[in-house]
Amino acid sequence: MIYKDFMGSSLSWLGFGTMRLPQTEPRGPIDEKKAMEMVEYAYAHGVNYYDTAFFYHATESEQFIGKALSEFPRESWYLADKMPGNFMKVVDGGVKLELRAFGMGDETFNNPGEVFQQQLERCGVDYFDFYLLHNLDEGTYELYTDEDLGIVDYLLGQKKLGRIGRLGFSSHARPETIETFLDRYDCFEFAQIQLNYLDWSLQEAGKKYEVLTKRGIPVIVMEPMRGKKLASPGEKATARLKAVRPNDSPASWAFRFLQSLPNIPVILSGMSTLEQLKENIGIFSKEDPMPEPERELLFQVADTLADFVPCTACRYCCDSCPQKLDIPMLISAYNEAVFDVTWYVYGVLGDLADSEKPQACTGCGTCSPLCPQNIDIPGTMGKFGAIADSLSNR
Repeated sequence: MIYKDFMGSSLSWLGFGTMRLPQTEPRGPIDEKKAMEMVEYAYAHGVNYYDTAFFYHATESEQFIGKALSEFPRESWYLADKMPGNFMKVVDGGVKLELRAFGMGDETFNNPGEVFQQQLERCGVDYFDFYLLHNLDEGTYELYTDEDLGIVDYLLGQKKLGRIGRLGFSSHARPETIETFLDRYDCFEFAQIQLNYLDWSLQEAGKKYEVLTKRGIPVIVMEPMRGKKLASPGEKATARLKAVRPNDSPASWAFRFLQSLPNIPVILSGMSTLEQLKENIGIFSKEDPMPEPERELLFQVADTLADFVPCTACRYCCDSCPQKLDIPMLISAYNEAVFDVTWYVYGVLGDLADSEKPQACTGCGTCSPLCPQNIDIPGTMGKFGAIADSLSNR
C-alpha cells in the first residue's frame, strides 16, 4: 500500500468508502459478514482511512464501520464522518433531518451538537480523525454559514476539545461557491470533491481542484469511478484503452489519472465486493503515474461517453442575456443531465429560482452571435428546459 503524508499523518492512498457496502438484498440491510470480511482484508493490506456519513445505508453505515474497526487498535486507523447539513432544516430553533428519501422518518434535534454526539456514539469512538461538512453547495451554503446556528463555530470548539482531528468539507458546488466559502473561512484543512477524468470537465472538477490546490488545501477524492461507470465504460472505450495497455482494467486507468495529480492524499473507493477491493489494493501497491499522452487519451474517451455541448465558460453570452441567466452554469448542468440524470442535476435545479432556470430563456437569440464555439444556446436551453419540466413532473 502506498501512503501519503497529510500534516504529519501517514494515510493510505486508497481510502475505504462505506456508502456501497455489500447488502443482503437490493436496498436491504448491510451484509455484515461480507462487509466485515472486506474491512478485515483492507486493514490487513494497509488501508487505514475509512469514510462514513450519517445517512449511508439508511444510517447503518456508521454503526457497522465503528464496530468493525473496534477490533483493531484505535491509533492504527483513521475515521472520517460528516455533519449532515445537506438533509438539515432549521425548525423552531432546532434542526430537523429529513430522511424520507431513505425510507425513514424525520429526526429532530435541539442543535447540531446533538447530531455530532449521536454520530460519535453510533461509531463507538471518542473522536473523529477527520470530520466534514457534508456537501457544501449552493443549497446548503446559507445553513453552513448561519451564525445563529453556528455549525462551524461548534465544530471548531469540538476540535479544540480533541473530538475532531482535522476539519474539512465535502462539496459538489460550483468552483466560485467554494472560493466564496473559503474567503469567508480559513479554518478548513482539507476538502473532498467528486473528481475523475469524466467530471474533470463535466462537473468542472478540474477547476475545483485548481481552486483548492492554489489555496494549499489537500483534496480527498470521492467517486473516482463515477458510480462504477468508469469501471465499465463500454466496449469501444475499453478497446481504446486496452490497445495502449492490454493488461490494465478501465478502473486502473481511472485511478492512475488521479494518482498523477499531486495534491491528493486519499482516493476513496466505495467498494461492494471483495474482488473489487483486491483489485484496488493491487493498483495502489505501486506508483504508476500517467504520462501526458495517456491523459489526453482519457479525455478523448470522456468525450465519447457523453455528448457535450462544448461551452468554455467564457461568459461572452451572459451580459447580453435579458433574463440574466448564468448560461455557462446551465450548459454544464445540461451536459450532466444528458449523460446521466443524477441527484446532482436535481440539486442544481432545486437550488435555482424559476427566473434562473433554463425555462426562463425566451429564445431571443441575442447570445448566440457572441459565442466563440457557435453553440445554439437557445436550442440548448430549450432542451434543458424540457428535461427540467419532465423531472419536476416525476
